[in-house]
Amino acid sequence: MTTPEIIDLMSDTVTRPTPAMRQAMATCEVGDDVFDSDPTVKELEKLTAEMTGTEASLWCPTGTMANQVAIAVHTKPGQEVIAGTASHIVNYELGGVAWNSLCQLRQIPDDNGRPDPATVIDNFNTETMHTPGTGLVCLENTHNRRGGRLLPMEILETISGAARERGIRVHLDGARIWNASVASGIPVPEYTRHVDSMMFCLSKGLASPAGSMLCGEKDFIALARRMRKRFGGGLRQVGVLAACGLVSLREMIERLSEDHENAQALGTAMAEAGVLSVDPSTIETNILIFTPPESSTWNAFQFAETAKDEGVLVTYMGERHIRMVTHNDYNSEWIDETVKRVKCAVNRLEKG
Repeated sequence: MTTPEIIDLMSDTVTRPTPAMRQAMATCEVGDDVFDSDPTVKELEKLTAEMTGTEASLWCPTGTMANQVAIAVHTKPGQEVIAGTASHIVNYELGGVAWNSLCQLRQIPDDNGRPDPATVIDNFNTETMHTPGTGLVCLENTHNRRGGRLLPMEILETISGAARERGIRVHLDGARIWNASVASGIPVPEYTRHVDSMMFCLSKGLASPAGSMLCGEKDFIALARRMRKRFGGGLRQVGVLAACGLVSLREMIERLSEDHENAQALGTAMAEAGVLSVDPSTIETNILIFTPPESSTWNAFQFAETAKDEGVLVTYMGERHIRMVTHNDYNSEWIDETVKRVKCAVNRLEKG
């Protein structure tokens, strides 16, 4: 297979719709989803609930909206939301917790994507004349900024059990929950039974062009549907996108193991080449986080710009973290060429 001019490893959101998705978009039956009359959306929401072991689900345009809708439904203004320091909700949703729900964040360490249950529990806050009460705990699986790491079931169980004893809700940002399930062998319903709501993306790994699913109890989803409308997320003939979601759930889950294998192979090849630092044993799914060599005088941003000139697209996370993500449109035959181009970029940087 010919290596493309541009190898895009920026995210698993860069995939193009598959031929089956394009066919489904062209032929699906549609209606007005704001009036709850789009049959393809209904089919997707029903299938999602069945596959996740939840009572109901709601299609949302984006994962960010799905997270923010969940937070707004679960909390009341003035409460605290516990979330990891490196979580998507804290870093990539434009302060939505404060803006949309009038709540404040209490950030807890999530090194390796795994918050310490004792630390989370210690940060539960009781509402008094002087302190806000904890309204919600948000967890993430897999963890984006921590390199696609899995959230161990025992951590989820411990935090969830302690929260429920205190009447605190738990939301799971499961943007890549199917990656977690494939990598761990744990069925998704095993995750959802420990939380009050979960979101997952159809456009990350599962190759849909757009869309995320919010899952939970029927009463929660009924309120979430109203909140989605308030946030401007009530779309009309959205069955053309939901049709892609049906293909994602029926055809794109099992193949996620290929992305994991490619990530492991790419990480191992990069480590052996010695141009970027990575520990292959930490690669659990499809996200790789590299760092420049200790002796380097260049940073992650400079690398991203230089790698782009060499035909490799990556993202940078701060001064010293470089992210690459394998996906449906990345072929294992391109690994050697990827390493070669990265070497060229590093050599250019080292020469100044």
